[in-house]
Amino acid sequence: MIGRLTGMLAEKNPPQVLLDCAGVGYEVDVPMSTFYNLPALGERISLLTHFVVREDAQLLYGFATAGEREAFRQLIKISGVGPRTALSVLSGMSVGDIAQAVTAQDTGRLMKVPGIGKKTAERLLLELKGKFGADLGQPTTIASDAQADILQALVALGYSDRDAALALKALPAEVGVSDGIKLALRALAK
Repeated sequence: MIGRLTGMLAEKNPPQVLLDCAGVGYEVDVPMSTFYNLPALGERISLLTHFVVREDAQLLYGFATAGEREAFRQLIKISGVGPRTALSVLSGMSVGDIAQAVTAQDTGRLMKVPGIGKKTAERLLLELKGKFGADLGQPTTIASDAQADILQALVALGYSDRDAALALKALPAEVGVSDGIKLALRALAK
């Protein structure tokens, strides 16, 4: 429902930030990898988000890159891994490190993350095998608002963050939103 927020960074209290978007303040939980790369208070920022609705709460999780968000989404699909554990994994390891651990089936690297024991690490590696490749570790660079809008439109149409990011890379740098969506859809249809 809420896929991206752009606004002024109002507060930073790890692991949560307050993002002021046109007078509305959104509390967003972020992994430490995103937190460390935040600008100073009062600066403009854009975060890709994942919105979770529970019986007792509505929570927003924010990410600096599409790869982080996709990794988060893959992690929370695993039985016994909730959003807090997924944030902990992303805070303790980069997306590339997680991809390498999955490829190598290395439980030791995952067990270094606080809250991840041997059984959980084994389950993560088993469930993520084949779904979490090394290409997910490549950050998606969004050069303009138009590219961010194109990426968001593709995700809204049901494409994965990874597929949308790959289609975005193939587009000319200064393409407009509507033309970019058309070109990306053509590329994805092949």
